[in-house]
Parts: sequence; structure tokens; C-alpha cells
Amino acid sequence: MSQQSHAVVIGGGIAGLAAAAALHRTGRQVTVLERSPSLEPVGAAISLSPNALRALDVLGIGDEIRDLAAWQGDGGLRTPSGRWLTRTNAAAAAERFGGPLVLLHRSTLIDRLAALLPPGAVRTDADARLADAGDDRRPARVTTPDGALEADLVVAADGIRSTVRQALFPAHPGPRHAGFTTWRLVIPVPGAAFASHETWGRGRLWGTHPLKDGRVYAYAAATAPAGRHAADDEKAELLRRFGDWHDPIPAVLAAARPEDVLRHDVHHLAEPLPAYHRGRVALLGDAAHAMPPNLGQGGNQALEDAVVLAHHADDLAAYTAARLPRTTAVARQAVRTARLGLMRSRAGIAVRDTAIAALSRIRPDLLLRGFEGIADWQPPYPAVRAGTGER
Repeated sequence: MSQQSHAVVIGGGIAGLAAAAALHRTGRQVTVLERSPSLEPVGAAISLSPNALRALDVLGIGDEIRDLAAWQGDGGLRTPSGRWLTRTNAAAAAERFGGPLVLLHRSTLIDRLAALLPPGAVRTDADARLADAGDDRRPARVTTPDGALEADLVVAADGIRSTVRQALFPAHPGPRHAGFTTWRLVIPVPGAAFASHETWGRGRLWGTHPLKDGRVYAYAAATAPAGRHAADDEKAELLRRFGDWHDPIPAVLAAARPEDVLRHDVHHLAEPLPAYHRGRVALLGDAAHAMPPNLGQGGNQALEDAVVLAHHADDLAAYTAARLPRTTAVARQAVRTARLGLMRSRAGIAVRDTAIAALSRIRPDLLLRGFEGIADWQPPYPAVRAGTGER
């Protein structure tokens, strides 16, 4: 390049910061425009499977994140009474996929990604709009309250309600309600000792996982129409739905305050986009392929997007070709997993639980098999050696 290429990233979440860090590492000047007053993330914790950790290796922070994270050790799938349907452990996952499954607070990952960028690269309170997608002859153009920016590449990481996606693909129907809502919380639970687990009930599920800092990450989901909220508070709603489930769920709920509980309806892009780029603009993360959280792959796929985009930044058609088929397949698997975990038919649930228990006796690695073709992903170029900045 005769002069330093400029990339503008719209959105300062995990997807946007990872893309900015990956592009900065390739020598591009980057500007991240975040409309919120700070980079404080929405949400609680995030699980990172080996594919995402390998993407972070490309950015040079994979080992750091592994050290910060809580290892998901022995765990598995349970019924509301506490009966184990199938179990797994971290060692088996590491052996199968070349690395562990780890868990950490979203704010920790945001902080580490932001630290990879040069001073002044991130602008908060910057409500950005795509004015021109650009083409081979002219740069893309983004407007902000402080003026317009031109860029050789614009990265749209502006989430599931992406205004950039709507501008690029106005005929696309956009996000659709997935038929359920979720609750999440990260809190201290004194004296709690338990194995990580997800529990499937009738139209409801719950997950509880320990964090390395001593807190507990818990999440729940239930089939519900969009736009509903508890008449009193969301802790009370969780008590009504899950208060009689197995330990440690009652202890977690007892330790929670109403203000600790986050509730969000789940939406996803049920119809895949025709491409993840147009002109000089690339979409990634939820803006490109928002999916239900049931595989824990939303943020993981965004991290993959980031390093692949940096690799193909001069050929966005190659970026689309590399990412659209994979993320579409992962999103469809997440939808299938959501339907299985939130099944409402009593007869269907009985068949489901019996089949899972029987299959797990034959194949103890049953849970891990669901991540085949996902967790074993490899990035398109080598990781950075820790502490060297070299490949």
C-alpha cells in the first residue's frame, strides 16, 4: 500500500473491537465508532470454545484469556430433579478439539481487546451512519455528529439491529423473534460448590457455571411471546419458573437481587443474508448472522469473523465466501438446539431425555459431538507467539 489504509469500525462490542485489533495488526489505521458513552458491554459472561480461543491466538491474547478464564470442568446436562442425562469434562474437550471450553465475564474480554488498539482509536458517544458504501473507484463514507469519515474499508459491527445491514440489504426481512426469552446474572454465591451444568425442563432451561473470580454465572430461557416482562421483578419471575429445580439453582436465586437479573427476548436472522459485504463495507458478528445463544457461538463466530476479515480485507468477496456458509450452518444448528432444549411436549421430552441418557451410555462424548465442525476450526493464518508480536 502506498499509504496507510484506513478502516472505520461501527460498533465497539466484542465483534467490532476484535475486527479493529485484527486490522490494526495488519498495518491499517483503525477508528472504532461506538454510540454508547463507554465500552461497557451489555450482558454477563461469555463462553469461549477452542475455535474462538484460536482466533484470539491470532490477536496475541489467547493464552492471556485462557489464564483469566474459569475452566468448565466436569459438567453436563440434567433434568429439573437433578438427574444427570449426560456428562463431560474439560480434559475430554481439550483432547478432542485441541483446547478447553472456558468462561469469563464479557467486560474482561472487552478490556483486553480494547487494550490492543492504539490510543485514540476508539471514539465513544459517536453515533455513526453509513452514507456511501463506496466501490472500486471511491472510498466508503461514514457520517458522525463530529463530521464525516472516508475509509478504504467500513466494518459494520453494529449488532442485531444493524442500520448498516438495513442500508446495504433493504429487502432483507431483518431479525425475527426466536420464540423465547432469556435471563442472565453474574453474582457471588457464598459456599456454592457444584459442577457446571445445563438443565432442560418443559419449555424452560437453566445453566449454572462457576467463574474463576468466585462468582457464579447463571442463565435461563423459557418460551414466551416477545415484549413480556414480570409484573413485579425478574428475580420473582425466575423463582416462579425455576425455584423448585435442583441445587444449586435455589441457592443462586436466593443470592440474587432483582437488579442483578438481565432479561432479553431472543431474536435472530432466520433468513441468511445474500452476502456479508457490499462495496467497501463488510458485516460481521450479530449484524451478519445473529443466532440463538443455545450453542454459545454468537461471540465465538464474531471472533472468527474478525480474523478472517483481516485476512481478506482487500477481497471482501473472499471474506463472504469463507464466512457465510460456515456461520449459516452454525446458526441453523443453534436453532435446532434451541428447539430441542425448549421442547414443550411432555411425550417429546420423555423421548428426548431417554434418548440422550441411552446414547450417552454408549457414547460418553455425546455433548462434545455437538461441537464437531465448530470447535475444531482453524484460523486462516498462524497465531502470534506470546510476547513477540511475530508470527
